Amino acid sequence: MVSRAESAASTRRALLDAAAELLDEGGPEAVTLRDVGARAGVSRGAPYGHFADKESLLAAVAAEGWERLGDEIAAQRGTPPDRLRGALSRLVTIGRRHPHRYRQMFGPPAGEEPGRVIRASCRTQEEFLAIVSELVDERDLHRYGALLFTGVSGIIAAELSGHFDTGTWRTSADDLVDTLVAIIADGRGLA
Repeated sequence: MVSRAESAASTRRALLDAAAELLDEGGPEAVTLRDVGARAGVSRGAPYGHFADKESLLAAVAAEGWERLGDEIAAQRGTPPDRLRGALSRLVTIGRRHPHRYRQMFGPPAGEEPGRVIRASCRTQEEFLAIVSELVDERDLHRYGALLFTGVSGIIAAELSGHFDTGTWRTSADDLVDTLVAIIADGRGLA
């Protein structure tokens, strides 16, 4: 027999999965507590028992996105440049496959528990900095870590906006990730 706690956890999981699907399909506007409940196959009032409002639900989706990304970055294997490339590529992949979720993750935290999103993003950033620390001096760690992390965010924004499709830049997001890794790994940008 399923306990009440297990049932609640299962319902919450179904709601989060349904919200992520709706977010991926149509952006934040497509996510309503009513539609999330219907997609999850639960009662009309069930979402309200787990989330105060839409913003809280979307914040929980964003926090889970950060947590998953942190796990994926921590799981990178190979040489430090390979691990760095893998971590940056994970960010690009999220932006490509789940652009609305990506924007939700990188937007200002909202909802009842903005601290959960902040904690999850900080943990992910620490996992990322652990990789960067193998390639740069301690005094440069945070500066280069932030440059890489925000640089890839700009690369993703340019790709999502279609700027690489115009032919002007004659490059791709993947090429730019490789360039960032080469700059750091080869020490050309370290002064």
